[in-house]
Amino acid sequence: MAISISIVLLLTILTAIFLRSGKLKFSHALVCGLLGFYLASSSLAPEIHNGLSGAADVVSSVRP
Repeated sequence: MAISISIVLLLTILTAIFLRSGKLKFSHALVCGLLGFYLASSSLAPEIHNGLSGAADVVSSVRP
């Protein structure tokens, strides 16, 4: 568990750096994909899923 948390943290930092630089290359996209897979297998996955579901519900309930 400690290894996966540190990898998630490292990949999150790398993803933030890549996005801030404005130059998202193939290798950067690969790091972003790896971050997604590690987040999906971490203990944060249920909270992320609930947050995204709640945001989708709010957006879908908004009437123009």
